Amino acid sequence: MHTAILFLELGGIILGLGVLGALALRAGISPIPLYLMAGLAFGHGGLLPLATSEEFISVGAELGVILLLLTLGLEYNADELVSSLRGNARGGIVDLVLNAAPGAAAALLLGWGPVAAVAMAGVTYATSSGITAKVLSDLGWIGNRETPVVLSLLVFEDLTMALYLPILTAILAGVSLIGGAVTVAIALGTVSVVLLVALRYGKAIEWFVASPNSEVLLLKVFGLTLLVAGIAQQLQVSAAVGAFLVGIALSGELAEDARALLTPIRDLFAAVFFVFFGMQTDPGAIPPVAALAAALAVVSLITKLLTGAYAARRAGIAKAGQARAGIAMIPRGEFNIVIAGLAVSAGAHPDLGPLSATYVLILAAFGPLAARLIQPLITAIAKRA
Repeated sequence: MHTAILFLELGGIILGLGVLGALALRAGISPIPLYLMAGLAFGHGGLLPLATSEEFISVGAELGVILLLLTLGLEYNADELVSSLRGNARGGIVDLVLNAAPGAAAALLLGWGPVAAVAMAGVTYATSSGITAKVLSDLGWIGNRETPVVLSLLVFEDLTMALYLPILTAILAGVSLIGGAVTVAIALGTVSVVLLVALRYGKAIEWFVASPNSEVLLLKVFGLTLLVAGIAQQLQVSAAVGAFLVGIALSGELAEDARALLTPIRDLFAAVFFVFFGMQTDPGAIPPVAALAAALAVVSLITKLLTGAYAARRAGIAKAGQARAGIAMIPRGEFNIVIAGLAVSAGAHPDLGPLSATYVLILAAFGPLAARLIQPLITAIAKRA
């Protein structure tokens, strides 16, 4: 009977996610807000709380995070990361300062303490690479001059997250100053070693992983990712960071083949992850933080617009391109929920989860919508210029 109920609950959830995804496609928005709302409906305090499948969904959510970071790493190679850091470090630092500050300031002003402030800084900092990539593709902005600037900022954010997540994990675990310094040193060493190995021995890694058979390739890449993620978790570096570094180590045609095989699995477990985060959030806790989330979203919208405009202007791009770069940076999504999920699991402030969920709901939905609505205005400005 237990297994039957488990199948019923999982089947209902996954089928429902498929319906929500279809609705999102039709509306031209990201499905992430709908997945989060589904989680709110099926979680604690929701309309139809589920208990039997919660443990299974929890494991699926962990896999979702790992696959999200793996496929994100597959988008880049070590050479691109190094050159991006050299050429766009100033814009990346401006992005970090402008967009991490609102979250940290909000947590401190609310009296949530320094630990919650570090977590909220990450929540407001990172742009959703997945949603932004979709916006660039859907609106035909891929070939625009400002797009490389946007992508370089996203790469800088991803590398910053590779160092930030271990630091956050150490802080949430309450380790000592020495323990935290060791964790940061391990994270820096791990990232450096992986980049060095990818630059010098990338061909050897690809030779080991490569296979003409798609099944064997999938098993090798997924197995290697889980193995490295487990080692990273043991070293307190974060499984997500380990998965991201595996993606960076693979490049070229092999990375493209692996991404094509992993994308359907990633989409399934990523959807499960967003649902699980929603299930961990009590819908009744959202109204008290809704106004704060909306205010924080407005501030973040402005800071991302300034970030994109600054970086694009430094690259010699006109005002229309500067506006597009800023708009493309607005959406929040997977990374923000990952950070909030870590903080909630570690017992950070109880309002952090609902605030983060509401904040992401607003910007994940509004970012793509704003791009579509403002696109005609930007085009008119460009033509007039």
